[in-house]
Amino acid sequence: MSIVMLLSAITYASILAIGCASITLLYTSTRVFNFAHASMVSWGFYLTFIFYNLFGGSPYTYMVPASIIVGLFGVLTYLLVLRKLIRSKASEITLMMVTLGVDFVFFGFLNILIDYFWYNYKWSIKTVNIVPRDPLLGVISGAPITAVNVVAPLTAIAILMALHVFLSRTSLGMAMRASIENPVLAAITGINVDKIYVLAWFIGGVLAGLSGSLLTMYTQGYSAIGLDYAVLYFAGSIVGGLYSILGGLLGGVLVGFSERLLTYYLSFYISGIYAFRFAIPLAMLIATLIIYPKGLAGLVERR
Repeated sequence: MSIVMLLSAITYASILAIGCASITLLYTSTRVFNFAHASMVSWGFYLTFIFYNLFGGSPYTYMVPASIIVGLFGVLTYLLVLRKLIRSKASEITLMMVTLGVDFVFFGFLNILIDYFWYNYKWSIKTVNIVPRDPLLGVISGAPITAVNVVAPLTAIAILMALHVFLSRTSLGMAMRASIENPVLAAITGINVDKIYVLAWFIGGVLAGLSGSLLTMYTQGYSAIGLDYAVLYFAGSIVGGLYSILGGLLGGVLVGFSERLLTYYLSFYISGIYAFRFAIPLAMLIATLIIYPKGLAGLVERR
């Protein structure tokens, strides 16, 4: 296996893992399977590009502001749409379908923004590709090492550590865990569950936006890039276990590696396999649920 392919797989898996953590966090904390995740990723992707075109410098400078903006989208989704439904004890299916409608709204506004820059600034924005502008850090055995090959894995590791410390060592994190495990009991003990849900949707939005922002330096894309990768994000979350945030990160890594590396190896034997590469994570999803219905996190719990 070439070093180029290995670096690509590590980067790809790291980006997916961050997005999977977003889906898992929101489902674990509020029991909402967030279909708006797709457009949140697309917003992170495009905001990074727009800020870069407006202000110049390094695209990585704009990862944080782009992610925070998408995090605020998550807060608005909860406050304006989901809060009343959750309080009225709407079913998980109802909540999931509502987020699908939110996804369409986010997608529509994103395309309005794209058209604005297209018609008024004459930007080449319908399809974005700034991958060639990613700084070259060095060369190993003839393989170029670009900034995203380092930033994406380090970011995923940092998020893993930060979530662990936040959930296990801080009072706010422990309050979130209590709200996740038993929101009624948490409310009785004085925890403001509503504020915990707002925080969860903000963090979930930030992670989705961050995943999309990193994708900007990994691949070219267009307004529906989040939808293109949605099957991988959801597959990773389910494979890792929807009841474990850290399991979601692990599931994203496994799905990313399997999709990228297995496609690479199978291409030597099956021509045109790349067009069906998404079948690999879906096959993993089905196999995992048959063997371990709670995902890989459920396997850890059993042990």
